[in-house]
Amino acid sequence: MIEFHLEVRSGVPTYLQTVQQVRQAIRLGILQPGDQLPTVKDVVRSLTINPNTVLRAYRELDSEGLVEGRRGVGTFVADGAAPFPPEDVKELRTALERWITRARTAGLDDDAIAALLSDTLRPATISRVA
Repeated sequence: MIEFHLEVRSGVPTYLQTVQQVRQAIRLGILQPGDQLPTVKDVVRSLTINPNTVLRAYRELDSEGLVEGRRGVGTFVADGAAPFPPEDVKELRTALERWITRARTAGLDDDAIAALLSDTLRPATISRVA
């Protein structure tokens, strides 16, 4: 089962953080089709947030086809929500861990690493200085 965590200072709305965590857990195979998400009541209790926030996140995930609510039973990862192949994830994680070690050895801290990753992932819409 997934355990949600909030970054209060991130500026990202709480419901959206919840949505992003479920999406990521599905992509990485942490959550599999048929797995049950925590109940709204459990999330409210663990994060001390409004139930409507959790309901909004679960509705958005449902509209994306990633989860399905079953009245009186709970919310489950939808059958069509396929994770990446576990072997690929493991291989990519190992390569990324090696890259992060190299980046830290080169003197980059976590913020600099995150900035570099973010910049690299962003489409090349502006010309970069080489």
